[in-house]
Amino acid sequence: MRAPIGKGRGSVRIFEVTTPRSPNRIAAALREFALQYPEAREDFPWGERVAKVRDKVFVFLGRDDEDLGVTVKLPSSGLMALGLPFASPTGYGLGKSGWVTARFGPQDKPPVELLRQWIDESYRAVAPKELVRALPAATAKPKPRRVRYRKRKP
Repeated sequence: MRAPIGKGRGSVRIFEVTTPRSPNRIAAALREFALQYPEAREDFPWGERVAKVRDKVFVFLGRDDEDLGVTVKLPSSGLMALGLPFASPTGYGLGKSGWVTARFGPQDKPPVELLRQWIDESYRAVAPKELVRALPAATAKPKPRRVRYRKRKP
């Protein structure tokens, strides 16, 4: 694809050659990211590519012949995610349990960093607690702070 970036000398236009980001390349990068987690492995149930931790799916990456689709469990940010135009509750009743599906066409530009954050949240929601505790502290969720209220004397 060529996009004009300005004019050269005279009436000659200068073009920059740009290539759309391939959904397959993005899916491969997200797959590689998901498989870096402790005890994460790849599986192909129902013909779909998934990442599992101890036989529990934490991310669905769709089929190779489809557009990019990512399905994750988002117990904390699920409501925010559903407000985005590319996200919807997952079918088969999984949406009621906090699963969200994001779909992108060949011309769309997926927010890769956001999808990585979602994969991280999904892993933490599905993985056993001892594996989550073993993750680096920099990516761990902070503990909620307890607020104590004192009664006022009248």
